[in-house]
Amino acid sequence: MFVGGGTPTLVDPDELGAVLRRIPVAGGAEVTVESNPDDITDALVSTLQDAGVTRISMGVQSLDPIVLQGLGRTHDPDQVVRAVGVLHSAGLDSFNVDLIMGGYGESVESWQRTVEGAIALDPPHVSAYGLTVEAATPLADDPSRHPDDDDLAEKYVIADELFEASGRPWYEISNWALEGHECRHNQLYWEQGDYLGFGCAAHSHTDGERWWNVRTPDRYLELRADGRSARSGSETLDVTTRRVEALQLAIRTTEGISSAELPDDPDLADLVVIEGDRVVLTRRGRLLANEVAIRLDPR
Repeated sequence: MFVGGGTPTLVDPDELGAVLRRIPVAGGAEVTVESNPDDITDALVSTLQDAGVTRISMGVQSLDPIVLQGLGRTHDPDQVVRAVGVLHSAGLDSFNVDLIMGGYGESVESWQRTVEGAIALDPPHVSAYGLTVEAATPLADDPSRHPDDDDLAEKYVIADELFEASGRPWYEISNWALEGHECRHNQLYWEQGDYLGFGCAAHSHTDGERWWNVRTPDRYLELRADGRSARSGSETLDVTTRRVEALQLAIRTTEGISSAELPDDPDLADLVVIEGDRVVLTRRGRLLANEVAIRLDPR
């Protein structure tokens, strides 16, 4: 179970805990809640653990105050250190430190300091995603603040080298973890698994059918209050499309794809490596994963 795609810890902890307790989960299930560092307190973590939460995914983004300000974050590096201390003290089984590279004002040197600082916090799991420019946002309206692809590539290599050297190998292009601390919900998506999404803008997938809910909270609440479906749209994948997507998702992980699925394409020579009967991306391949994915589609 994953509660996020926003900041659920803005809700009163007791109310959030009450909701979590209403959701039946199997024994040993991983239950993750997203949080900002400045929301983390001893009381919050204790309440969430009592409600069955086994993992917290914390949006750290950066340990550079200038970059945090540019991203519009409300926390500072000291609050990150304090929050991680709370998680360690609580004995939480797993937690994520989630980073974003390419924020405005971030140099290669400051990014390396962020990565090194994150490792020093000793998190079981780290994520590092390139900053994405979404349409109709202030960032989209200011090209001078957009990340540069070559800069992101250099920063990715730094992150991968340092995380791996710290004992956290990659298991998906943007995710690294100590052994046994990989995110189950994350793995489910790359394995093309089934999942149900609840709330505004939530997505679901079952047996090749995908659907999604209306985007805004007010519309979602209005529909549900009237007993109407909040579904906004859907699509059903044909057999070929589903097979191709399965390959394109799997190649992003260390499990890779079967060597029998690898096309005879010389352009892939330094982008993948064959390990036994599996094909896995090289580091350069991870930087050009979309190019590899395109070549896995025979259509």
